[in-house]
Amino acid sequence: MALPQRAFFTLHETASRWGCTIADIGGWATEGKLDIVTGIPLAICGEEKISGKITISPMDMLPLFRRTGTGPTTIKLRRIKPERSEGWCYVTEPADGVEVSIADLLISGQDVLRFEDEHDLLRRIGGGTGALSPYDWEGMYVALLQRIHERGIPETQAELIGELQDWFADVAENGEVPDESTIRRRLRPFWRVLRGEK
Repeated sequence: MALPQRAFFTLHETASRWGCTIADIGGWATEGKLDIVTGIPLAICGEEKISGKITISPMDMLPLFRRTGTGPTTIKLRRIKPERSEGWCYVTEPADGVEVSIADLLISGQDVLRFEDEHDLLRRIGGGTGALSPYDWEGMYVALLQRIHERGIPETQAELIGELQDWFADVAENGEVPDESTIRRRLRPFWRVLRGEK
């Protein structure tokens, strides 16, 4: 059985994955293209008690996103957005704000995959290292064509990904099966064309 989709990526993992800087990611988050989240211990915002997952504003943490790398690694936030909240809350306790580390800033796995789909990052993620993949991608493409020729296009992309994971499990000599998100990145351009998406 394959593992579920990754829940979170750190900013550093995401920057490495996309071949950009954390300052770029901060800029895209400021423009509303993705959310940067983290977790905090109990904080008081007026009469409300808040803990757990919050969204942060990169502009409130600008020193952490310096391209020169000369900024601090932690900062104290006075403004946070709790999970499932539309508005920002202002921290009253601790009086000097909630301390947040750049190492603890995250992007949800769902947000990462959506961003990659929207900006066609498959080529950037898949190439450039020259290393051989442990997976038989060419074989997968043949199995994909055969499946569509014989049985048509499945109802959902998730159904097709599940079938391809089963195919990998059947043919892999070393028992290694790529995770769902890796197959999705490879499959996405084909799926868009098959479903008539732009």
